[in-house]
Amino acid sequence: MALKSLILFSLLVLVLLVLEGAQPSLAQDFQRKHIDTSNGPFGRHYCNQMMRRRNLLSRTFNTFVHASLAAVQAVCREPNIRCKNGRNNCHRSRNQMSITDCILTRRYPIPNYKTINRKKFIIIACLGNQLYFDQWV
Repeated sequence: MALKSLILFSLLVLVLLVLEGAQPSLAQDFQRKHIDTSNGPFGRHYCNQMMRRRNLLSRTFNTFVHASLAAVQAVCREPNIRCKNGRNNCHRSRNQMSITDCILTRRYPIPNYKTINRKKFIIIACLGNQLYFDQWV
């Protein structure tokens, strides 16, 4: 009976490990949604291409930061500031960063996004290894 329980427990652990490996980490998810290390400025078709390529067509608004994930994660080492939701786990980038905002202008028949290139300070909410855009200023 103990051997049977050990085998079942081992199989359960194996399944959980496989499921964990199949799901992207939170940093990978942030990277997919918001990081593009390409240099801009970008033309008017950039957002249509990127939103399609990154499978983000359900979003009405998205911001891409043109920096490495490490550079964005480094913002979490800046002093804490108050987030829009009132929490104190936000951090403002020390320097302005190149960003591109993608704003949905038409959903049907084919989604169309307006591309806006900017240089802004970004504000990131940091929770452990999780990153969230709070805003840019």
